[in-house]
Amino acid sequence: MKLINTLGIISLFFLSNSILSQTKVDPANCREGESVEYCTTHKKMKALLQNPEALKMYNEGQAQLEQESNEKKGTGVEKGTIYKIPVVFHVLHIGGIENISRDQILDQLSILNRDYRLQNADANNVQSPFQGMPADIEIEFVLATKAPNGQCFNGVTRTQNALSYDGADGGAQADAIQAGNDVYQGNWASNKYLNVFICGEIGGAAGYTMNPSNWGGNNMSNGGIWILHNYVGSIGTSDVSHSRALTHEIGHWLNLSHTWGPNNNPGNTSSCGDDDSVDDTPICIGVTSCAIFSNSCDDLNPSPGITSSWTTDVVDNVENYMDYSYCSKMFTPGQKSRMRTALQSSVAGRNNLWTTTNLNSTGTNGAPTLCKAEFSATKTIICAGDSVFFQDETYNNVSGWNWTFNGASPATSTLQNPAVTYATPGFYTVTLTATDGSSNQTETKTAYIQVLPNAATLPFYDSFESYSTLSNINEWAVFNGGTNNTFELATNAGSSGTKSVRLINFGQTGSNTDELLSAPVDLSSFASTDVITLTFKYAYRKVNSTNTEYLKIFATNNCGDTWTIRKSISGNTLSNLTYSSSWTPTSSDWTTVHVTNITSTYFVDNFRYKFKFDGNGGNNIYLDDINMYQGAPSNTIVTNGISENKATIDFSIYPNPTDKELNVDFSVTMDQDVVFTIYDVTGKMTQTNLIKAKTGSNMVLLNTESLNAGIYMLNIKTGNSTQMTQFVVK
Repeated sequence: MKLINTLGIISLFFLSNSILSQTKVDPANCREGESVEYCTTHKKMKALLQNPEALKMYNEGQAQLEQESNEKKGTGVEKGTIYKIPVVFHVLHIGGIENISRDQILDQLSILNRDYRLQNADANNVQSPFQGMPADIEIEFVLATKAPNGQCFNGVTRTQNALSYDGADGGAQADAIQAGNDVYQGNWASNKYLNVFICGEIGGAAGYTMNPSNWGGNNMSNGGIWILHNYVGSIGTSDVSHSRALTHEIGHWLNLSHTWGPNNNPGNTSSCGDDDSVDDTPICIGVTSCAIFSNSCDDLNPSPGITSSWTTDVVDNVENYMDYSYCSKMFTPGQKSRMRTALQSSVAGRNNLWTTTNLNSTGTNGAPTLCKAEFSATKTIICAGDSVFFQDETYNNVSGWNWTFNGASPATSTLQNPAVTYATPGFYTVTLTATDGSSNQTETKTAYIQVLPNAATLPFYDSFESYSTLSNINEWAVFNGGTNNTFELATNAGSSGTKSVRLINFGQTGSNTDELLSAPVDLSSFASTDVITLTFKYAYRKVNSTNTEYLKIFATNNCGDTWTIRKSISGNTLSNLTYSSSWTPTSSDWTTVHVTNITSTYFVDNFRYKFKFDGNGGNNIYLDDINMYQGAPSNTIVTNGISENKATIDFSIYPNPTDKELNVDFSVTMDQDVVFTIYDVTGKMTQTNLIKAKTGSNMVLLNTESLNAGIYMLNIKTGNSTQMTQFVVK
């Protein structure tokens, strides 16, 4: 099954910082105290215009917009006509904190409408030269409720793909959304929707877009806006200081430049020679903080070619949304005129967005209708006794709710956003019936909530031989961070048997994140001085020597609410061997790993661990013989008591699997008694044999003909030393 919302803040911290460390960020383009470039629109435009055809079409479009703007000069800024813009928020995520809530998106929409309709109270407190100047842009943003195919939806799409954290190519991110979102897989035309792409990482920027141009036609990415999840709205993963980034980017989308000119160089004194093509914004060099008294250029003597309506020298308009300050709160009338010209122009098809025909086709004209019941949960995998909070996401008009929760308390609810508790392990279905008073819509999610089994005790051992699938089993959960392959049961390769867990990583495109998550383990009875070891085996190959992929082990002391990394293996340490086609390991290809830093912090009754693989073009990876026990690391399986670092003997067993007899070859350094004991999977002893071993090589044949088919453990005891290995009877 796919597991959503299980990535903790800490694991995403490592992922995002790993990628950001590979992204070149210009500190001069960051706001004070931030580590991302506030806006890279002009950088993106500069890169685009290296294409001669794109440059030609852009210049033609700008010439048309300039002419249309000049034709309106002297007539004053029009008032009373409100333009409505259909908006779609496309969330690109991997199931973590970047998969922001609908409430956070609605908060952002409210902020946009507040800022563009001059309903923000702080506009009354601008610097004295600008009192009375803040303009009502008379543009409103409305969530679209119809997809391009006419399907009703709630204005938000969600796409699960690892490209959320790979912003090197925004076009690739938009393509992933177009191909894999949960509403409509196709083009969301830029002359019909304002597409906002919310991601975990966008090339080191907080946000960017493109100025209007006919280059690229109506492709959804051509008119889109990219923005980080923590710069969306003022709640959730964002905050008030980040909440106006989208106000800024829409200004660019409507053909505004930064107040200092068409570049990404705030604070550069050469910007006094640049122009933002707006007469009533003072000439300035731009700020990266709330430098309210900045007065960087002489507006009385602007550079040649720059026009200014100011007749007295004034402070910079640092409170303008198109600057980088933390105290932005206004647009000027000149900016209003320029933005409305962009909306009225055929350049980039902006003049189609607000037409009655388009508002009807996108579902933004008139009262919304109830068309689908929908909901989500704060978490879908929990420990017994935990509570789950459900969020109603029904669209687009609802007045009543009837919930049914199988296996939960309470079992029903009429609240919009109820909380329930699950006490018994298992998989449980949730049903919501929503009504608008005259019609109903019902949504049922089968096996939606997984309540993990009661915590296991140590020692714990799993070789996966008893499973027929990894889907919908309580012992393990899997998470797929994209649309590619996920962890599954392998029946043709194992370290000690014939089965293991594998990820078919060969041939997968792009970056991928996949996880195998454990059920709870009770460590609460151990003393702080006790030693706990997690041992497992893996097998892996690269496709080529340049592959760098990661196997990480995380731990949690709260059943999965937050995770902390305990071990990371990558690059040549993971493997320096390559294989050019899809790879399957042999018995000699397995590596044993001991995780020894599971400290007393994790000695709780709901401890869990997970294996996380970050793939990027390499080959397959396999996991097997997961063993957790008290004591120092052991190279043999521990299934009873405490592992001890004592003398061992060399031995091998064959054939494995066996049917009639099991051969054991071993050697000892002195004459001694060796006891061979066979246990079944329940721990029941099935036979024992005492061998009077002689110094040197020995062989014993153990009769297995009377044993039923299944998994068995062979215990080999010499003096105070005990070793254990697994075999299979077929």
